[in-house]
Amino acid sequence: MNIKVVIPARNEARAITKVISEIPLRIIKDSANIIVVDNGSSDETADIAKAAGATVISVPIPGYGRACLAGIKTARPCDIVVFLDGDASDFPEDMAAILQPILDGKADIVIGSRLVESIEKGSLTVQQRFGNRLACWLMTVFWNGTFTDLGPFRAIKMDALDRLNMQAPTYGWTVEMQVRALKAGLPYQEVPVRYRKRIGKSKISGTIRGVVLAGTYILGTIARERMNGKSYKN
Repeated sequence: MNIKVVIPARNEARAITKVISEIPLRIIKDSANIIVVDNGSSDETADIAKAAGATVISVPIPGYGRACLAGIKTARPCDIVVFLDGDASDFPEDMAAILQPILDGKADIVIGSRLVESIEKGSLTVQQRFGNRLACWLMTVFWNGTFTDLGPFRAIKMDALDRLNMQAPTYGWTVEMQVRALKAGLPYQEVPVRYRKRIGKSKISGTIRGVVLAGTYILGTIARERMNGKSYKN
């Protein structure tokens, strides 16, 4: 299996080397298969990532979804894409567990679920926990989903990803992927992953504006998908 990793990163100079160094090379074979998307950084994120051996591309206009879409384009061709954040909040060592259901043929998409017992105190704000629960509850109500988290650490088969026709340019990216996976009838699983305090200040939970915008985009994405009857099935 050809596996590549996409890491959206904006001003993560303090964290990006740690993230890259913790990705298991036995899984991805070559550090060049790590794609760091420099999303309008004003620090040395790009240079540091290049020095660590990653493939680096630039997306100057900020937007988590924009960065992911550009990373996917660069990742082609490959069989599986893994997404994780560039702030060192995820544990890249958990990648094997996330990939296993796909490698076993049991899932097309796997979400790393940040369970209460496996996250560092203070790594998720009250607002983030509430937003995750609300979004997952709405996915249950509307599409019979069983997701428990919108965790950024996830893996998906490239052919499955192509079916979803991802569009969300900003904070709605993760929930759009999960909703469209449900609408497409893709086999999915969640696996528990660890989570820790990020290095540096969060662009979302670190500001009131970020929290409000993230919540608005997430709920807006769910509303749009509910009104859009497209199933994304073959």
